[in-house]
Amino acid sequence: MLLHLSTWPEIRDALERSKTIVIPIGSTEQHGPTGLLGTDWLCPEIIAHEAHQSGADILVGPTINVGMAQHHLGFPGSLTLRPSTFMAVIGDWVRSLTLHGWNRIYFLNGHGGNIPTIQAAFSELYAEASLAGRPASFALKLGNWWELPAVAEVIARHYSTGHGSHATPSEIAITQWAYPHAVKRADYTPRIAGAGPIRDAADFRLRHPDGRMGSDPGQATPEIGGLLVQTAVQGLLAAIAAFGRE
Repeated sequence: MLLHLSTWPEIRDALERSKTIVIPIGSTEQHGPTGLLGTDWLCPEIIAHEAHQSGADILVGPTINVGMAQHHLGFPGSLTLRPSTFMAVIGDWVRSLTLHGWNRIYFLNGHGGNIPTIQAAFSELYAEASLAGRPASFALKLGNWWELPAVAEVIARHYSTGHGSHATPSEIAITQWAYPHAVKRADYTPRIAGAGPIRDAADFRLRHPDGRMGSDPGQATPEIGGLLVQTAVQGLLAAIAAFGRE
């Protein structure tokens, strides 16, 4: 089920079957000359929604589509939240969900820059319970789509060189599969972009003038994107099942 396409009586009944919910989370930021600005939230949403379409009895909540992307602000269209704001958003999301009875909340993440702040938000939420002298009524889990079982093997098989760490062919392939009308093309110079540290927005733009980091997105194809999605769906379903048993 998709929460936003359900009614409250349907959600009430779903809560009788399962107290687990999946929340796609990502970022709105540049992804090089051909990557969609929504890539980092589209990838987890595509995977989670495809898992729902597979017939599995899972509930997928609304996507958190703006995250930690301050270093991309040198490129038009990138949006960001401050770390404190992002933590507050995650906190209120969790408080709202647990109020209704969900006790297993799985965040499927699509942006590496989100990871430290999501983990810090989890720590804050657990600390609230500990400092109040009560056990937490919920468990939180962070899963990155590219770390789901067997996904890394698909990436390594198809992108042995030029995968990189940002504007990667794997994430762009997923969006190409889901949105074939939005496929973009460009001539990359150099073919494989350089790598480097991540600091502030001005420094990032100087180091990575077209936005890529170590990647050659020209290798992306919708066919590989479909394979990645199907592999990630199976990994997600297995991860959710395991989470429910923890």
